[in-house]
Amino acid sequence: MSRPILKLEGLSKAFGAVQVIDDVSFDVPQGTRMALIGPNGAGKTTIFNLMSGVYTPDEGRVIFDGEDITGLPSRKRIGRGLARSFQNIRLMPHLSVVENIMLGQQSRVSGPGAMIAPLGRRSRWRQEAEALLSEMNIDTYTGEVVATLPYGIRKKIEVVRALAAKPKMLMLDEPAAGLNPSETAALRDFLIQISETGTTILIVEHDMSLVRSLCDRAVVLNFGRLIYDGSTRDVQNDPQVLEAYLGSRHAEEAVHA
Repeated sequence: MSRPILKLEGLSKAFGAVQVIDDVSFDVPQGTRMALIGPNGAGKTTIFNLMSGVYTPDEGRVIFDGEDITGLPSRKRIGRGLARSFQNIRLMPHLSVVENIMLGQQSRVSGPGAMIAPLGRRSRWRQEAEALLSEMNIDTYTGEVVATLPYGIRKKIEVVRALAAKPKMLMLDEPAAGLNPSETAALRDFLIQISETGTTILIVEHDMSLVRSLCDRAVVLNFGRLIYDGSTRDVQNDPQVLEAYLGSRHAEEAVHA
């Protein structure tokens, strides 16, 4: 197995009296496609927020590419190579596709003057954004206003905007939410194309057919605790996972079946 690009060591997080994440540890090997799954309320998005710097853990560490980034702000984590998308699309709907991609480059510039440089119409930043759209085979939409595009295309654009930061690892929060089966299949192929460039992918996802066809490995949370870390091939046969999703009686019936 390749070396870990990301290591979570004993992460815990509480909000008031509610323990949302409880002593969670796992590694994400470099260059892999991996899923973080679990029932609603299991703590998946909270883990993503701890990884990306939205929240600070009460205990534990986040190690990225050999560096302890536990106390690092979100923007600096992006600069280190850790990028993410969100469950709800956060594109700027009134801007064009290429302008949205250019916004993803902001983490790679420094200083107040440099912050507006990517928005220049003839800058190298725009040329790079157009090249990235071409590489990802969605350059048909370069000049289109985002609000006019189908939902499935906007999902892809959000992923490409994250790629504009040149991440080593890409975290995707429910990328298939709201997509129909054909759009989901297109997204899967798109993510495989991205991973073949060497980018590590970690997804939170409820669509198990997408998880099985995209990812080799899954970690499963339930009530903020890690209950499974192994292959996606075996995850649906694990007794603890079955109990988490189905309840103890139905899980026992499934195992016997």
